[in-house]
Amino acid sequence: MRAADGALTKRFPESARIEKALTRGTNPRGREIAAIVSGMGLDEECVIAALLIDSIKNDEDKKRIAGDFGKGAAALIEGAERVLKLSATENSIAEAEKIRKMLFALIEDIRVIFICLAEKLQTMRTIEDMAEDKRKGIAQECLDIYAPLANRIGISWLKDEIEDLCFGCLYPDAYRQISGIVALKHNEREHFLEFVKSRVYEEAQKRGIKIEVESRAKHFYSIYQKMRKRNKEAGDLYDLFGLRVLCGSVEDCYALLGMIHTLWKPVSGRFKDYIAMPKSNGYQSLHTTALAFDDTARGSAASGNMLEIQIRTFYMHRTAEYGYASHWLYKKGMSAELVDKSDLPLVNRLMNISKSFDDSTLEEIKKEVLKDSIFVFTPQGKVMELPQGATPIDFAYGIHTAIGDHCHAAKADGVLVPLSRPLQNTQIVEIITAQNAHPHGKWERIVKTSKARSKIRAWLTLNDEAVQHEKQMAAKRRQEEHERHSREAQPAASGRLRAAPSRVLVQHEKNMLFRFAKCCKPGPPDEIVGYVSRGRGIIIHRKSCASLPHIEEFEQRGIEAEWEETPRDS
Repeated sequence: MRAADGALTKRFPESARIEKALTRGTNPRGREIAAIVSGMGLDEECVIAALLIDSIKNDEDKKRIAGDFGKGAAALIEGAERVLKLSATENSIAEAEKIRKMLFALIEDIRVIFICLAEKLQTMRTIEDMAEDKRKGIAQECLDIYAPLANRIGISWLKDEIEDLCFGCLYPDAYRQISGIVALKHNEREHFLEFVKSRVYEEAQKRGIKIEVESRAKHFYSIYQKMRKRNKEAGDLYDLFGLRVLCGSVEDCYALLGMIHTLWKPVSGRFKDYIAMPKSNGYQSLHTTALAFDDTARGSAASGNMLEIQIRTFYMHRTAEYGYASHWLYKKGMSAELVDKSDLPLVNRLMNISKSFDDSTLEEIKKEVLKDSIFVFTPQGKVMELPQGATPIDFAYGIHTAIGDHCHAAKADGVLVPLSRPLQNTQIVEIITAQNAHPHGKWERIVKTSKARSKIRAWLTLNDEAVQHEKQMAAKRRQEEHERHSREAQPAASGRLRAAPSRVLVQHEKNMLFRFAKCCKPGPPDEIVGYVSRGRGIIIHRKSCASLPHIEEFEQRGIEAEWEETPRDS
């Protein structure tokens, strides 16, 4: 408790309100939470709220705290307690409500979430003091909700510590096994890291680049996840060596990357450029893995070790450590008003989500907000953030509702792709619209964003009668086509009838809107090809059609097509 008090008075040496709150807040738990909040660099009001976290029991307490410490501190306490009182371990309804309140707390005042994260970290640090039957439920909740939330807000150290504490509680045997192996390799690791640090310093000095180098300890839960992902045993762990290089500019980052790849051979497929393509929580860094050798060592170290290296500027490092809290920590003064919400992409995204928020989309929103994202581009170079697994339909609705409602086809990096295919990170996506194109019921099942899903539902609800009429007309057309092919079909030499194509598959996809070209009147068994026209859907031509060489942009807008074979009885 004394250590926590000292940290607070050192950070706010002349704050009468902090002194008063320390006198009022006699709960040791509140002091520890306040020390964590202060360590994240948050403002005085937020620290006071953390100190008095358990102080509001009724309206009178709220008025008293508002009078003594300001309405802002009272509102923060009330907001944090509203979230923390709900246990996501009870049932799915409680979990949904918890997620809902957390998301809206982010929109109203993001500092509420910092207090909640600090409270959960303090809880996990002292979880051994709790009844055994409660521990696993709390640890699972922190691992499922609070650790990913800390990651999305960008506080990496807090995420790592919560994950390790939860890991030890939920999987004690695996935790002991990994910690034991890491301990056995401790001396070897320390010697190796000291050698590679000295080599990096030496080479950087030759190039006139000022740097700081830190050895980076991997937390146990990340090791456990890699074991599962790569199907490795604990004894097969090899990449326990991590280095972080800090420098003054982006130019120096790339120069250092080239220097390290000159020193040691990089491992193929293990380079990531989060400077050019930052993560959605603002994280920027260069990641590479190299096979590094210690010329002075004997045994396994002399044979080379996988060395994971992060390269970033000092400013990027502050953002990586404190995330959105750095908006408070590195601005003049300590007032929450200094933080512009437009600077926080996650908050802006939540504001958009909240406009179409309903219970049926809670699980999707939870996945969308708490999990990693991909970044894709419009042809004009605009960046769009989408959840993993998002489709071109999600992208279309992300641009504008009208684009989504009339989405007809899509290209990724210049190649036509099915609307159901998940987009990949950094692709350039182009949406092709058609006036007669519209949402289908199956779209609702394949999209990943709540915005796209809610817009599709809205269109289907509004146009239900038109959709049913179109289905009836399509069924009628298929029946007429089937009867026509039945009349035209001739018995084969074997005495069996030829399979009758009933529909066209466009890039192996059914139910795509198309029409047959009048110039060549294709029919089975002609080889066919599609052309994505502007406003008239997909036009199906014979591959031998004489008109194709004269169609503008056919090379860019051509699309694979084939007959769908429907087996019939002899």
